[in-house]
Amino acid sequence: MILRSGRVSVLGATLGGAMQGNRGRLLLSVLAIAVGVALGFAVQLINQAAISEFSGSMATLSGDADLEVRGPRYGFDETLFVALAQDADVAVASPVVEVDARIKGSDDALTIFGVDAFRAAAVTPALLPDAADPLDVLRPDKLFLSPAAAAWLSVRPGDAVTLQTGLRDVTLTVAGFVAAHSSQRYGVMDIAAAQQAFDRGGRLSRIDLRVRPGVDAATLRTRIPPGMPAGVAVEAPQARADATARMSRAYRVNLNVLALVALFTGGLLVFSTQALSVVRRRAQFALLRTLGLPRRRLVALLLVEGAGVGAAGSLLGLAAGFALAVAALRLFGGDLGAGFFHGVVPSVSIDVLALAVFGTLGIAVAVLGSLVPALEAARAAPAAALKAGDEQAAFRPLRHAWPGVMLLAAGLLAALLPPVYGLPLFGYLAIALLLFGTLLLMPRLAHALLARIPAPRFVPAALALDQLRGAPGQATASLAGIVASVSLMVSMAIMVASFRDSLDAWLVRVLPADMYVRAGTAGDSAYFSVDDQRKFANLPGVHRVEFLRVQSVLVDPAQPRVALLARDLPADDPARALPLVAEFPARAAGDPPPVWVSEAMVDLYGFSPGKQITLPLAGHPVPFTVAGVWRDYARQQGSVIMARAQYAALTGDTSANDAAIILEPGARSADVRRELEARVGAGGQLAFAVPAEIRAASLHVFDRTFAVTYALEAAAVGLGLVGLSSSFGALVFARRREFGMLRHVGMTRRQIAAMLATEGALVSSIGLVAGMLLGWVMSLVLIFVVNRQSFHWSMEVHVPWLLLVALAAALLVLATATTLVSARGAMSGDAIRAVKDDW
Repeated sequence: MILRSGRVSVLGATLGGAMQGNRGRLLLSVLAIAVGVALGFAVQLINQAAISEFSGSMATLSGDADLEVRGPRYGFDETLFVALAQDADVAVASPVVEVDARIKGSDDALTIFGVDAFRAAAVTPALLPDAADPLDVLRPDKLFLSPAAAAWLSVRPGDAVTLQTGLRDVTLTVAGFVAAHSSQRYGVMDIAAAQQAFDRGGRLSRIDLRVRPGVDAATLRTRIPPGMPAGVAVEAPQARADATARMSRAYRVNLNVLALVALFTGGLLVFSTQALSVVRRRAQFALLRTLGLPRRRLVALLLVEGAGVGAAGSLLGLAAGFALAVAALRLFGGDLGAGFFHGVVPSVSIDVLALAVFGTLGIAVAVLGSLVPALEAARAAPAAALKAGDEQAAFRPLRHAWPGVMLLAAGLLAALLPPVYGLPLFGYLAIALLLFGTLLLMPRLAHALLARIPAPRFVPAALALDQLRGAPGQATASLAGIVASVSLMVSMAIMVASFRDSLDAWLVRVLPADMYVRAGTAGDSAYFSVDDQRKFANLPGVHRVEFLRVQSVLVDPAQPRVALLARDLPADDPARALPLVAEFPARAAGDPPPVWVSEAMVDLYGFSPGKQITLPLAGHPVPFTVAGVWRDYARQQGSVIMARAQYAALTGDTSANDAAIILEPGARSADVRRELEARVGAGGQLAFAVPAEIRAASLHVFDRTFAVTYALEAAAVGLGLVGLSSSFGALVFARRREFGMLRHVGMTRRQIAAMLATEGALVSSIGLVAGMLLGWVMSLVLIFVVNRQSFHWSMEVHVPWLLLVALAAALLVLATATTLVSARGAMSGDAIRAVKDDW
C-alpha cells in the first residue's frame, strides 16, 4: 500500500509540475493535437460519407441486378437487349436509358432514367414509379422524381419541369415519386418516351440482368462477351461505383495526407513543449533518480504526460472534426468542390473505426513527441543534472551525420519508384524522408552556416553569435518547427502556383477562338444538329467556325469512360491546334488514322506515341495510330482527340456540342451573338462565352477545388509557428541562469533583449533558408511524382517569388518578435535569483 501510494505521489508530483510550469504551452499542445485530429477526422468523414452515399445510391439504382451491361455514354444498339433477354441463363433483362438532361434556366442537369416499368419491378425497384394512375407510367409526358430531386427542384405532383434536348425544350409533368426514398437526385419515365424525348431512338444506356436460380453470375459474365459489340462490357453492378470511386481516390488520399501533416506539426509542438517542461524540471528528475526512481519509470511518467495531452487533444479534435465535416458538406458537397459525385447528397454519420483510428493517432503523435525528451531526461546523469548549467546537455546534436544523409538518400530514391495501386505512396514517403533527414542534419548545417558569419561589432549581437556557435544543438527545437512549417508552406505554394499558372497557360492554348457557343451549359442532352450548324454559316463578321463533338467510350470496364473529342482540325497540320507534350510525326503511309491522347491515356492504358491502338466506335473496334500526347487538365479519366470528319464517317454522328467562332478583324462578339440568337433561337438554350470568361470561371473552379487544400496548409503552417514560439520559450527558460549572470555583470535588459532578438533572427534565417530549399525539393516531388501519379498530368514549375519573399519576411519578423516575448522571463527578477543555485 505504501509502495502504491509512493507511485501515485511521484506521478502526481511529475504531472503537477508539468501543469504548474507549462499551463499555457500545454493548452497550445492540446489545441495543436486537436486541430490535427479534427482535420484528419473531418476529411475522413467527408470522404466516407461521399463514397458510402454514392455506392449506396449505385446499389439502390442497380437493385437486384446480378450483372450490368454498359458501354459508351451515348448508348448502344437496343438489339442487344433482345439477344440477352432470350438467353436461357437470364431470368430478367431490364433495359435502361440514362440521360443527363439540362434543366432550362439552370446550369445544372437532372439524371433521367427511362425504364420498362414491368421489367424494372423485378430488377430495380428503386426505378419503379409510384403512380396514382398506373397509366401515367406509360404516358410520354409524365415524369416521376426521387424525393431528393423534388426537393432540389422545389416541385410537387402536377408541376412542370422543362428540360433541353438539342436546342428545343421538353416539358414534362411531375406525376409522382419513385418507390424508393433515395437521397440521389434523379427522375424516371417510360423508356420509349425517354428515347423519343431525348433523341435516343434505338439506343440503350445499360441492361440490368438477373440470372436464373442455380446459374453462376461470374460464369455467365465470362460467357456473354464474345457476342458483345466493341466497347460494351458485362460487369457486376459494383464495378461502376468502384471505377468512379477510383477516379476520386487520389484526391481524397491527398487531402488525408495534408490533414496528417497538420497532425505531424502538432506533434512537433508537443515535442517542443515537452522539451521545455523536461528542461525546466531537469534537477527535479535528477533528485527523483537519486532517491531511487528507475529510468524506465521516469520515461513512463513523461510518456503518460504526453498521452494525457494527446487524449485531451483527441477528444476535442474528434468533436470539432464532426462539426467541421457537417459544415464542409453543406458548403462544398461530398467531393469538397472537386465535382466527382454528381447528384449525390451525402450526410455525415459517426464511424466507430475512424473515431478510434484518429483518436489513437492523436495520442500516438503526442506520445512520440514526448519520447525524445523523456529518453534524454532518463539518460542524464543525476549528479551532473543537479548542477547548474547542465540544461545545455539536453540540446546535444547527434554524434554522426550518416542517419540524416541516409534518410535524404532514401527519400530521393523513393521519389523514383512507381505508384502502388494508382497511389503515389512512395512520393509521400519521399517527402517524409526528406523532411526527417533535413531535421536530423539541421544542427550540423546550422553550425556550418554560423561559422561563416563575420563577427559583428555590436556586443549583444556578437554574444548571440558566439552562443549559437558554441551550442548549435540548442537551436534544434526551434529549427524543427521552422523548417517543417516553411518547407510545407513553400512546397505547397510552388505546387499550387505551378498548377494554376500551367492551367492558365493551357487555357490560353486551347481557347484560340474569339467566342465560344455551347448547346446548353450542363448535361449531355443538348447538341447542335446539322441544320443548327448550317445556321452558323455566313454569319456577318465571322471568319471561321469550328465544331466539337464530345462523347465517351468504354475502353476498360475497371476504369471510368474515356472522353472522345471529335473536333475540326487544320487539314495541313492538325497537331498545330493541340497543346502537345509529345509527338510522333513519322507515321507511315499505310498506318491507321491518327489520334492524339492525353497524358492519362499513356499512364492508364499505355497509349504511347507511335503505338497502334484500337478504340470502340459505333460497336466496332477501329484501329488508330497515336500521333501525339496532349495535356488535358479537364479530364482526369483520360481523353482522345480525333478529326471530326473521321469520327462522323465511322459513327454517322454529325452533331456537335460546341462551336468555336473566329471573328473577322474589327467584328464584335456582341453583334455575332445577337445574330446567332436570331438565327438559332433565343430561348436560353445557347451558352455564350469569350475566352477571358472561360478562363476566369475555370480558375474560380480551381481555387474552389483547392480551398480545402489552402485551409489544411494554413492550419499546418499555423501549428508550426505556434511550435516555433514554444521552442524559443524552451531555450530561454533553459538558459535563465546564464541571463541572470549577464545581468549581474552589468548587461541591461535592452541588451539582453537585443541578444535574444539576434539569436531569434539568426535561427529563423537559417530555418527559412533550409526550409525554402527543402520546400523547393519537396515541391518537385509534389509536381513530378505525386501529382503525375495521382492525376496523370504534367505541369511546368512556376515559383511565386513575390509571395515567398513576403511570407519569409513576415515569418522572420514574427520569429524575432516571438523571441522578444519569450525574453521577458529572462529579464525578470527570477532570472537574477536563479544564479543563487550556483552559490
